[in-house]
Amino acid sequence: MITVSNLTYTYPGGAKAAVQGIDFRIEKGEIFGFLGPSGAGKSTTQKILIKLLRGYAGEITIFDKPLNSWDDSYYERVGVAFELPNHYQKLTGLENLNLFRSFYSGPTLDPMELMETVGLKEDANLRVGNYSKGMQMRLNFVRALLHQPELLFLDEPTTGLDPVNGRNVKDIIRAQKAAGRTVFLTTHDMYVADDLCDRVAFIVDGKITLIDSPRNLKLRYGKRAVRVEYHADGPAENGTTKNGAIENGRIQKADFPIDGLADNADFIATLRDKQIETIHTQEATLEDIFVETTGRRLA
Repeated sequence: MITVSNLTYTYPGGAKAAVQGIDFRIEKGEIFGFLGPSGAGKSTTQKILIKLLRGYAGEITIFDKPLNSWDDSYYERVGVAFELPNHYQKLTGLENLNLFRSFYSGPTLDPMELMETVGLKEDANLRVGNYSKGMQMRLNFVRALLHQPELLFLDEPTTGLDPVNGRNVKDIIRAQKAAGRTVFLTTHDMYVADDLCDRVAFIVDGKITLIDSPRNLKLRYGKRAVRVEYHADGPAENGTTKNGAIENGRIQKADFPIDGLADNADFIATLRDKQIETIHTQEATLEDIFVETTGRRLA
């Protein structure tokens, strides 16, 4: 769907390239995430791919055609949801969608049905200037779906949304993937990336440092151990046990290596003799991996 080779971009008057020789491929039907802190080059890359920024160096192919050879028909096949909503504030939500709907030559979805999917049906005839930020974000999101694009560019799609609406938007994104569409998602939210993306690219200071699936990354960088939390039946000697348990009030924690776990006598004894609270594998989070591999935080 997308092939990018040696992409470099410097803003006019900029002393340093915002994007520095990056390479990546996105397959059809994939949700591909750009994960990085603010200013890393995520949005710049997206703006290049949607033809808002020109004058880049390198090669970009989308839909088997060089990006710079596409005319305005490109926008019949792609949908874009920007990080910051950009609606006509004096128009209602429905009027906004009908206006943008009129720009496309092909069939479009029913705006009211789209508004209903994100909980805006009752506010369809309310001026957008009276919408909250979260409402505007939801309107911004469904506007990108109007013309049933093959390729979606989503920039921080859950920013400003409460947990319920954020979950709903993620479900809709998954439905787009299930329908065979491709999603390029930029975010600094590791939970969104982990929850949605087939693969993620870590980008810092305009350079991609790592590309892989969240699962593979967590397996590669995670600790092969199981942590058991259990009620203490008395204070541990000197605050710890021989298994490395650490007392925390009446709860103690002990880590056991996954390899040979079934034959680990201390682990079996803990399960048999203690009142267990939780058992978890010690997977690394995407944020842990990002910090370890880049030396930077996502915030």
